[in-house]
Amino acid sequence: MASRRSQIVLGLDPDPARLWPRALELAGGDRQGGPTAPAVERAARAVAAHCRLVLEAAGEECVAVKPQMACFERLGAPGWAALAETVSAARTQGLMVIADAKRGDIDISAKAYGQAFFSGTPSPFGHIPSLGVDALTANPLLGRDALEPLVEAGRAAGCGLLVLVRTSNPGAADVQDQELRGGGSVSRLLARLVDELGRPGIGHSGLADVGAVTGATVPERLESLRAEMPNAVLLLPGIGAQGATGRELAPAFAPGPAGGLVSASRGIVYAHERGAPPGGDPAEAARREAARLRELVWGLYA
Repeated sequence: MASRRSQIVLGLDPDPARLWPRALELAGGDRQGGPTAPAVERAARAVAAHCRLVLEAAGEECVAVKPQMACFERLGAPGWAALAETVSAARTQGLMVIADAKRGDIDISAKAYGQAFFSGTPSPFGHIPSLGVDALTANPLLGRDALEPLVEAGRAAGCGLLVLVRTSNPGAADVQDQELRGGGSVSRLLARLVDELGRPGIGHSGLADVGAVTGATVPERLESLRAEMPNAVLLLPGIGAQGATGRELAPAFAPGPAGGLVSASRGIVYAHERGAPPGGDPAEAARREAARLRELVWGLYA
């Protein structure tokens, strides 16, 4: 399969008001999500159908899927059920799953997050399974003690953490690019923390189980950040919809092809809206765009 030599991560940010038409058709015919069901249940069924269709169309061109947690959580319990269904569909296709949750809290809350995503939760009524993802994005601004329980939970489950170091949004410069009195920027300080946390988890591949989110929209910073994190997997959002082209991302792949993972969501899912003329088959357009990005990124390494 193409995914075995791909560095593309398929982002899923489903908007109930902007789903593929076929997903709406499928949800309308579902006995659990038919016209008499509450709106939230029907929306969640449509979201699940949409994600399944996107995976069927573009999953083979990707190595992982990255569901944005907020897009499912806003639908309450039915949304979480749609998320679990999406994770299962990704697993069926042999894709890794990265939960884009950006969690970060004090140790007791971090432990609970670790149970929710990685290990599951013991209870007097039996073991409660986790969502069962392979990696989780995390916010480091509460410091080391907020990250360590997540690292420990992920490591025990053979999973990993992706820490926000230099994100792709324009406002990232407000904090992450600020220079510190002792020298270096906030993002470089965070990169050093990622490197320290990940060293005990370096595997036979030479890659650590603690990586970083480093936006593709700031390729000029990749070389210095890579120098601070020589063993980290770098997740690179911002290709396509946020303007990055992928041509300056080579430093991310210095440890090898798995050292960099390029995340694309809207650029793939809504590729049909940019066609000539727009409005073609969403599935075919998504497959073509995912294949194009896969070849583009593979060329950076090969």
